[in-house]
Amino acid sequence: MNRKEEFRHELKYQIGYAQYIELRNRLRTIMQSDIHTGADGRYLIRSIYFDNYMDKALREKTYGVSRREKFRIRYYNDDFSYLTLEKKIKDNDLCMKVDALLTESECRELLEGRTEWMREHSSPLVQELYAKMNYQMLRPRVLVSYIREPYIYRAGNVRITFDSHIRTTLYHRDFLEEQVVDIDTAGEPQDMILEVKFDAFLPEIIRRLIQTNTLRQTAFSKYAACRQFG
Repeated sequence: MNRKEEFRHELKYQIGYAQYIELRNRLRTIMQSDIHTGADGRYLIRSIYFDNYMDKALREKTYGVSRREKFRIRYYNDDFSYLTLEKKIKDNDLCMKVDALLTESECRELLEGRTEWMREHSSPLVQELYAKMNYQMLRPRVLVSYIREPYIYRAGNVRITFDSHIRTTLYHRDFLEEQVVDIDTAGEPQDMILEVKFDAFLPEIIRRLIQTNTLRQTAFSKYAACRQFG
């Protein structure tokens, strides 16, 4: 991949089930479901996050560092045929994602600590991770899983998602397994994260649809939520 990426706005809100139903019904009147979803309009996301022995990424998030980055390997619906290495860069409410495809064999080599092949990889992102695994001591730390229900609106390149059932592998350090052993992180079983992403502007019609008296922006991080368990 390694296509040119630009910063986008990213707003997050913690919502309950009643808010989800209300917002979903509003959004469905003008937004389309993502074409990659299943029959129920959702898909499963799993992300293997990297951090170092000093928890650099976690501490930067906890301390509110305005500009920070995280590396992760992501796949969908437990399908190992499509794996991406991603670097997510955050600058306050702006975010940018750079990605590169990995084969399953490359991913397993990386996760098992055999990384020399990364030095000569065709992707600059893979080469960058190799360098940072050496001088920053980045290592895979936790597997974060959740269900995503995404909607898109072409004007403004708007993408709105409802993320639920956020789970963590706790101290488990084996990754890319057929059977994942993890636990729920939610305080309430039906809690969700609403994410609103857009380019230069958020169309007024979308802004009005997501306005509720109880909606409050949050700095929620799935990675941080899952790391609180280990």
